[in-house]
Amino acid sequence: MSKKRKHKVKNIAKTEKPSVFKRLKNYFLTGIIVAAPVAITVYMSYRLLVWINASTSKLIPQQWKIGDFVPYAVPGLGLILLIVVLTFIGMFTTGFVGKFFVRLGEKIIRRMPIISSIYSLIKQIFETFLSQKKRSFSEVVLIEYPRKGLWTLAFVSQDKTGGEIQKKNKTDTISVFVPTTPNPTSGFLIFVPRSDVIKLNMSVEEGIKYVISCGIVAPEEGKKEK
Repeated sequence: MSKKRKHKVKNIAKTEKPSVFKRLKNYFLTGIIVAAPVAITVYMSYRLLVWINASTSKLIPQQWKIGDFVPYAVPGLGLILLIVVLTFIGMFTTGFVGKFFVRLGEKIIRRMPIISSIYSLIKQIFETFLSQKKRSFSEVVLIEYPRKGLWTLAFVSQDKTGGEIQKKNKTDTISVFVPTTPNPTSGFLIFVPRSDVIKLNMSVEEGIKYVISCGIVAPEEGKKEK
């Protein structure tokens, strides 16, 4: 290799090697990306637990407070009380008497114009995300919406549309829910021909994360949670 070529290779290596300042900057930004989500999650969880504990501690009668019997504060007592109370409520409402009172309460709430709508919405949200009996959506698909050439993410709510809609339509359609971003609890119910639907190899949970993040957090291809 000639001296000129060697000199040229050395110059290229020098120009491609990042400076110390640039490397420190990259390390700093990487540290933010790694640490910030963890710190924010820990902080928000801590603040939520403190708020729950402070709110529920006020419900404990003064004669039952452990702080009067021990020389130090017992953290998390209100949170423990809340867990115990919610567990007992769940046990009560699964029985015959509990179900009767729940139906009676819901019947009364449904007769209240504004409160009934708020209650129904909140109940549907909690049942969607916390129900263990069945999944609200079966799979994630792509459909052309709101016009041809534009694609959007949708969730299959019914693999085959039935009832009057199917009879009037006379085509093999499925019911899909098109969520809005970044709030997936609102959206549109659309009946789409099965042939116009493209099934995706992603789980419903990944699809919801994709919608909430406005498309920033894309699921890895080929990894579908069971």
